[in-house]
Amino acid sequence: MQFAAPIIGLVVVLLMIIVVARSVRIVPQARARNVERLGRYRKTLEPGLNFIVPVIDRVKPLIDLREQVVSFMGQPVITEDNLVVLIDTVLFFQVTDPRAADYEIVNYIQAIEQLTATMLRSVIGSMDLEDTLTSRDRINTMLRGVLDEASGKWGIRTTRVEIKAIDPPQSVKDAMEKQMRAEREKRAAILTAEGVRQSQILTAEGDKQSTILRAEGEKQGAILRAEGEAQAIDTVFRAIHTGDPDPKLLAYQYLQSLPQIAQGQGSTVWMIPSELTTALKQLGGAFAVGRQEQPAPAPQPAVSPPAGSVSPPAGSSPVVPPAAVSSPAGPPPAAAPGPDGEQVQPVT
Repeated sequence: MQFAAPIIGLVVVLLMIIVVARSVRIVPQARARNVERLGRYRKTLEPGLNFIVPVIDRVKPLIDLREQVVSFMGQPVITEDNLVVLIDTVLFFQVTDPRAADYEIVNYIQAIEQLTATMLRSVIGSMDLEDTLTSRDRINTMLRGVLDEASGKWGIRTTRVEIKAIDPPQSVKDAMEKQMRAEREKRAAILTAEGVRQSQILTAEGDKQSTILRAEGEKQGAILRAEGEAQAIDTVFRAIHTGDPDPKLLAYQYLQSLPQIAQGQGSTVWMIPSELTTALKQLGGAFAVGRQEQPAPAPQPAVSPPAGSVSPPAGSSPVVPPAAVSSPAGPPPAAAPGPDGEQVQPVT
């Protein structure tokens, strides 16, 4: 009996410790726990320190109230053009009502996955493959609306649905790759043709501008040369009229320029001015006067003139025809009309 009281006291203390431990529940932040009393839902424990009645109340597992991410792999879906594609989706959701998430659905993760697969078949079934590959935003919006509406009674809010990958059959991949290669080659050919076209246009524009500038240069050069020649002619003309040269000097200058004229390839006809013929006549007259002033030759034996001829008077010298003195053998050349209608004597 002496040891019974301490043992009983120790048992009571242990019972009290166990009761206190079972009656206190600490819930972390962004978590929730449902409490059942005698099998019936009583309340939801909030984050922090909570007290329950041990043995009578039963606390259920923690429910995460944060936004969660679930990835569903490889959902087979048939498109409108009868092609089977595998679609990987990513679902973002958040538990907003712990009681509904615990009592309205057995496994809300599995329920959301099956609902997503069903909605994907419904949405993709009304679209062909090309629309499926290019309309991801529209598919995501439709899935989010349907899932949010269906999962609302489960205390779950679907925040976002994303299609992670769309995997068509291998034959379709090969056809798409060939199509993309053909499109790239087409764009490359178009760009090459555009480049060649622009190059030809720029080359033609450059040739045009160079031809125009070359023609302008030749025109300006011709104008400047003509102006220079005109000024030179005017200067020579003024110098000649100022100096007032006589015909002999002009004839001498012309004779000096004849070799240069003869060197030209097109110099087949020479035009002799009337001043030259006049100067030559004066020179010929001067030579004839010089010959007449020479001493007379020794007397020759007299030759009787033919019958019927008239003998010159005594003391006079015989008359020599000018042609026999100054003219060379052969008949004299005929005079040609000059540019001003004057008779031009050709040079012999």
